[in-house]
Amino acid sequence: MIRRYKADDTDALIAIWDMAEPLAHPFLSDEVRDQVRKDMRNIYLPNAENWVLESEGAPVGFIAMIGTEIGGLFLAPSEQGKGRGRQMVDHIVALKGPLTVEVFKDNKIGLPFYQRYGFVIIGEGVFDASGDETFKMAMPAS
Repeated sequence: MIRRYKADDTDALIAIWDMAEPLAHPFLSDEVRDQVRKDMRNIYLPNAENWVLESEGAPVGFIAMIGTEIGGLFLAPSEQGKGRGRQMVDHIVALKGPLTVEVFKDNKIGLPFYQRYGFVIIGEGVFDASGDETFKMAMPAS
């Protein structure tokens, strides 16, 4: 089940992020990771449009949207590789149409996921907090 985020989901979503983020971004320093964790609680989750994926009544993943841009998509490691990420993106595409995302070039999980989904690289960028390079990606309009 996918549902809208509630403020009392915050701790569960940060716990999911804590498990999933190092798998996707092992190149980030602990200092950057600690700052992003604080920003998740104080900036990102309160200001994004968040959707929570539940399994047996408990959050197992989430997708954070800023307009039509995916600000973050994280799944508990036990849920990865089961089509759950696609399920969340499908849900948002049904609501908003074609999406964009910015992904670290070195993200060995997210980059192939978005490429398999059909996103194409439309530009490059840099994550200011760490200097790591990113790809800006978009879904072709249907």
